[in-house]
Amino acid sequence: MPRRSVARAALPEPVFWNCERRRRCYGLVMRYTLDELDAFLTVMELGTVTAAASRLNMSKSVISKRISDLECTLGTALFRRNAGRIAPTEAALRLTERLRPALTELRAATETAALEGSAETSLRGRLSIAAPMSFGVMYLGPILASFAAANPELELRIDYDDRARDLVQDGIDVSIRIGAIRDSALIARKICEDRSVPCASPDYIARHGTPRDLDDLHNHQVIAYSHLANARLWEFGQETRPVLTPVRSRISLNNGEAIRDFAVAGLGLAIVPGFIVAKELASGRLVRVLPEIASKTVPICAVWPPVTPMPLKLRAFVDHLVRAFADGPPWQDHPVDRTL
Repeated sequence: MPRRSVARAALPEPVFWNCERRRRCYGLVMRYTLDELDAFLTVMELGTVTAAASRLNMSKSVISKRISDLECTLGTALFRRNAGRIAPTEAALRLTERLRPALTELRAATETAALEGSAETSLRGRLSIAAPMSFGVMYLGPILASFAAANPELELRIDYDDRARDLVQDGIDVSIRIGAIRDSALIARKICEDRSVPCASPDYIARHGTPRDLDDLHNHQVIAYSHLANARLWEFGQETRPVLTPVRSRISLNNGEAIRDFAVAGLGLAIVPGFIVAKELASGRLVRVLPEIASKTVPICAVWPPVTPMPLKLRAFVDHLVRAFADGPPWQDHPVDRTL
C-alpha cells in the first residue's frame, strides 16, 4: 500500500537567522562583537527590536543586523516570531543567563583599564540604577541630577519601581534597597537608616480610639503594603529580636505614599517608613501610635552584583550617595514627635 503523507505543522521560522545563512557561515571561525551581544541582551530585556533600537539610539535595521550576525556566528536561532511578536528560543534564554554577568564584568574591566590608563577622569559608558518609587521621587531626584550634571559623558538609566528586581537578569548596575538584603550574593553599602512609624490620622483616633498595646492592633483596621510577603503581620523591634503582630486589613496598596494618603484620610492605621510620613507627622495630619514600643529600624543601602574590579562609574555613584546622606537623612528636618 502506498504510504500516506502525514502533514506536519510548520514550525515558526527564525526571525533573524535562516538555513542559507548558516550554510554560508559553516566552517568559519566563531567571531562576534560586543555590539552584537549588547543588542541581543537589550532585545531580551525590553522584548522588542523597536524598544531596543530606541534605548541604544539606533535604527531597527541595525539592531536586526547585529542579532542576525550573532545568530550566524552561533549557528542557531535566538528568536522566533509568534503571533506577530518575537519570542526568545531556549538557546537565547540559556545564553542570556550566562552572558549578562560575563558581559558586565568585561565592561567593568575594560572601562576601568581605559580610565586608569588615561589622563582624563570623566566617567563614560552607561549606568543603570533602580530605586523604590517613593524614596526615589521624594529624595533621590536632586542627588541623581547632581551626579548626572557632574558626569556629562555618562549615560544614566534610572528606574523607579517598588519591586525587588533581579539585578543581573534585568541588567541593573546598582539598586537602592530599604530593609534587610535577602540576597547574600549582592554587595551592599549602607547609605543611612530609617525607622518604621505606626501612625493614624487624628480623625481615625477620634472615631476608633488609639491602640493600647500590640494585642489591641487586632481590633483596628490597618492599611496593608501588598509588596510584603506577609502584609498581615506587623513587625516591631530590631532585626535580631523582631516581634510579629497579626493585623487585619481590607485595604492593600503597593506604594508607601498611597498608604500614607489613605491613612491621612482616616481609613485605618498604617506602619510606614519615616521618610514617607515625616512631614505629615510634623504638621499633625498624622500622629504616632504605640510610641512606647520600639518600631523596626531598617537600613537603606546601595546594592550591586559582585563585579571585579568594581567599575569606576559604580564606585563614583555609590560614593556620591554616601556623601549626599553624610549629614543624616533629610527627612530628619521634620521631627517625628507627635503622639497620641
